[in-house]
Amino acid sequence: MRSLPRPRSERLWCWIGIALFFLLTGCAGEGPPATAPPKEKAPLVEKKKAVPPKVGEKKEPDNKEEKEYAYDPAGKPDPFKPFFQLAPARDARRSIPLTPLQKYELSQLKMVAILFNTEGGLALVEDSAGKGYFVKTGTAIGKNNGRVVKILKDKVIVEERYEDILGQKKVNEVPMFLHRTEEGGEQ
Repeated sequence: MRSLPRPRSERLWCWIGIALFFLLTGCAGEGPPATAPPKEKAPLVEKKKAVPPKVGEKKEPDNKEEKEYAYDPAGKPDPFKPFFQLAPARDARRSIPLTPLQKYELSQLKMVAILFNTEGGLALVEDSAGKGYFVKTGTAIGKNNGRVVKILKDKVIVEERYEDILGQKKVNEVPMFLHRTEEGGEQ
């Protein structure tokens, strides 16, 4: 035998009855839900407990206010200062203007000629625009505070002093080799 579907109104009354049943039985005998007790602030400084005076002693009035905690930054690192200095700061006190050779990276300069005389060596360096500069031992060259240390027959040694991320002083020697020209054009 086949069962007939129930009418919609019967199903609706059935669901309403189930909902009322759960509402009435779920809340029976219970009060409103308990709320969490408010949290008390923990005291910042431990208070001294009152000690009863001994027999024969006078009790001194407590006129002193208890000290609140105060932050003392002495001896502590600045929380807003970075741990590492990423870019070395240029010396702001420097009042000497930069020479044209100090405005170029060493890789932008080209060694063209090296000359020797009785006083020492002399080298000719050319920038990317084709302008030539003479350098000798002690000449400031390059953006990284470089100085010419040695002039040899085929190269010039430039010493760059810098400070790394950890603040240690480092020395980097950079050779600049002589670019020779051949017959029929440049190398």
